[in-house]
Amino acid sequence: MKANRTEIPLKELILQRARAENPRTVKDLLQIVKTRRPEVSEHEFLDAVRELKENGTLELELPALKINSYSSYLKLWEENAWFYLVLLVAVTTVLTIYILPSTYPAVILRWVVGSAFVLFLPGLAVVYALFPEGKELDSIERIALTIGLSLAITPLIGLVLNYTPWGIRLNPIVASLSTFTLAIATAATFRRYKIAVKRHHGELETFRTVP
Repeated sequence: MKANRTEIPLKELILQRARAENPRTVKDLLQIVKTRRPEVSEHEFLDAVRELKENGTLELELPALKINSYSSYLKLWEENAWFYLVLLVAVTTVLTIYILPSTYPAVILRWVVGSAFVLFLPGLAVVYALFPEGKELDSIERIALTIGLSLAITPLIGLVLNYTPWGIRLNPIVASLSTFTLAIATAATFRRYKIAVKRHHGELETFRTVP
């Protein structure tokens, strides 16, 4: 029996045990595999799991977060770094427009943050709101969709403003785009918080196999 088990490739053994015993965490799966194959090191196991994840056979979930409220979730820097980046760029844009002089070299900063504010931030907020788990898109798809949505959203806001008493002027555009972006970004963080709560209470598996 031992010889037969040794003949099974490690990745196949990992998938077999994951499907048969449904462990809750990767650490639990490691212990199960080691009962079948004691000579397997943790490094070998993690390399095999990483390969299974990369080829789409095994999907990993983020570990449970220790949170008890939405405010405590917002304090998790790694989870919300993108949100604080949105806030930083939005505030910096407003400051450069209304405080910094429109002369060289200060105008260069206005161009840089203004471009990010218009061409990146709205789409980034929408992408995080639509795909809060983060695993639905890879990095290239996320960047492309972010830019594409920004290029679509900004003109639409301008079109709406054109039919209001404020018109397409600097102040209404800055206020509208800032309000839209920050509102959608806040909604995205709340969606991600609800997912984190489910993970914390065990409603989401730590990992799962893909048929």
